[in-house]
Amino acid sequence: MFLSDLVEETYMALVANKARSALTILGIVIGIASVIAMVAIGQGAKGNVEASVESIGSNLILIMPGAARGIGFQASAGRGSAQTLTQADADAIAAANVAKAVAPDLTRRYQVTAPGTNTNTSVIGTVSSYPEVRNVAIDQGSFITDQDVEGVNRVAVLGPTTRDDLFGTGADAIGQTIRINKVNFRVVGVTQSKGGSGFNNADDVIYIPISAAQRYLAGDAYVSTISIEAPSQAAMSDVQQQVTSLLLARHQISNPANADFSVLNQSDLVATASSVTNTFTVLLAAIAGISLLVGGIGIMNMMLTTVTERTREIGLRKAIGAQRQDITYQFLMEAVALTFSGGAFGILLGWLLSFVVTHFTSLPSAISLSSVLLAFGVSVAIGIAFGYYPALRASRLNPIDALRHE
Repeated sequence: MFLSDLVEETYMALVANKARSALTILGIVIGIASVIAMVAIGQGAKGNVEASVESIGSNLILIMPGAARGIGFQASAGRGSAQTLTQADADAIAAANVAKAVAPDLTRRYQVTAPGTNTNTSVIGTVSSYPEVRNVAIDQGSFITDQDVEGVNRVAVLGPTTRDDLFGTGADAIGQTIRINKVNFRVVGVTQSKGGSGFNNADDVIYIPISAAQRYLAGDAYVSTISIEAPSQAAMSDVQQQVTSLLLARHQISNPANADFSVLNQSDLVATASSVTNTFTVLLAAIAGISLLVGGIGIMNMMLTTVTERTREIGLRKAIGAQRQDITYQFLMEAVALTFSGGAFGILLGWLLSFVVTHFTSLPSAISLSSVLLAFGVSVAIGIAFGYYPALRASRLNPIDALRHE
């Protein structure tokens, strides 16, 4: 049988029952679209998280209180809970001259009020080097100065989201007074927007001198994080090792495994974020892949039904000289054509779904060529896998019995 004849026979067979063919194709379309959209959302989230981590600073090393229990996760668990790092530790690191800049901070969430309004936000007590270390830029006014820290001045720098919540969108907040934990602070600056959402919104924060945070809010000299800017990317490992040795000596800990702090560099954070989002992407793709399996079963069901309905036709073809492989190719071609068509429409629908999700929600998405090729290849493989048995069954029919079939 020539290829042109095979294509023509496949087309005629599929259009003979348009409704059934369309419904079978729909199962594949939904499966392919789901896989592409879920992978796109996962990849987009991965890129967004990595960009967020990289935006918090350059050549950044973070020291967190509490024992390390896995890269990345103890970082968030230690904030505001363990109290194993102090202002003296940060001062010792700065005095050692192993880093370009050192910025300790004391971070907690507080209810903050302004005349007629209030909000719950993160209050970060820190020092003048924080903007350099953590890549924070000032939009209006100024940031906390060394004089503010030394004088325990009650001044505050607002993130743009906090400014909008307390004083209105785009309002001039410089010189205004806010109240944190029943203590008045004067606004001296507003930072530029960095973006974010929920509890990770870098714009929904208030910066105050760390000395004021320790005296008026925490009542202690401990710190939540010590951020360090290494001189260069190449020096990060060396700085990390020196800082670890320094803190182990200060805390009188001989065995590094018993350290009451964890030291993470930016590469660790990016690697951890990538690992988490990759797992998330695989999980989403696996869930969406179930619909592809269901679509494949639908194809097998349709092809088995078709073989039964066309038993006399198969017998007639064999009686006039058709070989077993001709019958196999014919029905296998029909199954592949169904999945091929479903794959093409599924790619278009998956791209559309990704666009809609990105446009109407805060979830980013990024369609990659590899995910499209993988989904399309899987659809064709499903057509072959689930279409082979019905095709083989059709080719094995006895022509005499087939011609007698009612």
